[in-house]
Amino acid sequence: MEDRSTTRSYRDRSAAVKRGLDVVVALTALLVTAPILAAVAVAVLIGLGRPVLFRQRRIGRYGREFTILKFRSMAGGSGAFSPGDDQARLTPLGRWLRATSLDELPSLWNILRGDMSLVGPRPFPTSYRDLYTAEQFRRHDVRPGLTGLAQVNGRNELDWAERFAYDLRYVDHWSLRLDARILARTAVAVLRRQGISAPGAATAHEFRGTVAERQVPATAGRGAR
Repeated sequence: MEDRSTTRSYRDRSAAVKRGLDVVVALTALLVTAPILAAVAVAVLIGLGRPVLFRQRRIGRYGREFTILKFRSMAGGSGAFSPGDDQARLTPLGRWLRATSLDELPSLWNILRGDMSLVGPRPFPTSYRDLYTAEQFRRHDVRPGLTGLAQVNGRNELDWAERFAYDLRYVDHWSLRLDARILARTAVAVLRRQGISAPGAATAHEFRGTVAERQVPATAGRGAR
């Protein structure tokens, strides 16, 4: 019992440190990259028009929903996910923003707000909520991240089973040391522009659920709404 209590106390302290680092790094990055943010915003405004920011509801920790912010990288469309449609809508500017990960910079605001963390499973659209199995939904036991274990092990080149396996491995084994390793590997992956697109797609393949029986209701997850 004492060992379990000590482990829980250690993880609680680590979680507090993790959140503190998220705030400090996100705030510093927003200040340091302010000129870049402004330049990209102008480029998107000229190249794609309004809106400059892409907003979409995503599933966060414990199933709570939040609005993720990114720079827009596609021309106007129906808004529904369609790999073929994405291929047509993704502009040269958008491809460059995705390749350099500059489209992700506004998500630093989500980290500052507490919607996201620097490291964790990537947040998926709310339309995926009813497609998870109960085991897959455990990926939401931690805050979603700007980068994560799946992102440094193939990113969009992974199939969905591999993505969930990496996400759940992170949930079960996360530590500050693991976060540091993932951040270091992320820098390398961004420079090498690895895994930006799934094979045969402009972005990623759509998740259509798993053959296994789904057990997650629409309101699953503590604090879901």
